[in-house]
Amino acid sequence: MTALNLMDPEVLRDPFGAYAEIRAQAPLVRASYPWGAVQWLATRYSDVKAVLTDPRLVNNPANVPEMHLPHPYEQALGDGGIPDEYVRYLAGSILSQDGPGHLRLRRLSSRAFTVRRVNALRPRVTELAHRLLASLPDRAQDGVIDVLEDFSYPLSIDVICEIVGIPEEAREQWHTWGSAFYTMDPAVIGPAVRGMADHLHLLIEQRRATPTGDLLTGLVQAEDEQGEPLTDEEIATLVLTFVTAGNETTAHLIGNGVAALLTHSDQLALLRSDRRLLSQAVDELMRWCTPVQVTQPRYATEDLDVGGVTVRKGEQVVAVIGAAGHDPDRFPDPERFDITRNHRAPHEAHVGFGFGPHYCLGAALAHQETAIALDTLFDRFPSLALAVPPSALERQPFPGAWRLKSLPVRL
Repeated sequence: MTALNLMDPEVLRDPFGAYAEIRAQAPLVRASYPWGAVQWLATRYSDVKAVLTDPRLVNNPANVPEMHLPHPYEQALGDGGIPDEYVRYLAGSILSQDGPGHLRLRRLSSRAFTVRRVNALRPRVTELAHRLLASLPDRAQDGVIDVLEDFSYPLSIDVICEIVGIPEEAREQWHTWGSAFYTMDPAVIGPAVRGMADHLHLLIEQRRATPTGDLLTGLVQAEDEQGEPLTDEEIATLVLTFVTAGNETTAHLIGNGVAALLTHSDQLALLRSDRRLLSQAVDELMRWCTPVQVTQPRYATEDLDVGGVTVRKGEQVVAVIGAAGHDPDRFPDPERFDITRNHRAPHEAHVGFGFGPHYCLGAALAHQETAIALDTLFDRFPSLALAVPPSALERQPFPGAWRLKSLPVRL
């Protein structure tokens, strides 16, 4: 079997069709990435969960004994021109940690990033959404706006600034920095990382002197079981991870959600008639059209078996959560978009936010923000409709992602 080319135009156009084909072929299949790495792909729901929970599969290649494997993010970021002193804020994130080091960071950050803090933010997120929606008629050209550019991108970074505790006077600059990550251009991302990191170090000093009720204060005050606090670099790295992992993904989840509902009039009518379905609708979007289709690679620390396939020490395995969400052995009629699916039931739980020790810390916030965005948008503009045929909606040609280039709608 030849390796699946994830940059194949047909795969990029219809990744779910490609997933269905390879899911039927074998538990794991080989795939090639544009930067040359060949990896195993796990596409079946059961195998995806196994990959995400097996401690013998690690996120950081440095934790593979005696292999001296290069860190792909350090290499890519360095090759892209980002200075070494700032590469560590991205490559050294909690997403690249394993074992006790990861557990420590997760415990400390989760104490600051509580459900209570997220729930308390709900009125403010709603206010931010209404403020953006009120500006849309003035921004529209012939009644048309871009949901991504005019609504979901700015809402996402606004919410991050709010929960982190970025001062109002600095938020315009953070909007500029946040938008840099949408370009996927290291030459643009580098200065943004540098600006964010430098500003965060300044804010950390301020929070130590004058605590507030924001996430940054929670991270500054967090201590582990030995009474050791997070270092300034760890705090800045955690916040930058929150920005890079949560900003773009939530914005595109909102975009995918609007597109899905506008192209499934029966589901939109159902949601309009019963807003209690909002939570289930967001879960169904995470299953049916999650913007993040794959996890970062896991590295085998020893020879092991995944779904009956032998993975050799040092080899990479990627969990394709987008494929797991369309596995017919787990979800009846998986290609059907159905907001009445009960994803809180164990037999229908999606893995869109991951699973196991690396389950998304920002899942509750992303879920809440998406629900509020959909609720307020469709409430304010009851005649909202696509401004182009569905077939004209273009996706970004990036392997492992399912993101629109733009989403023009008529108010």
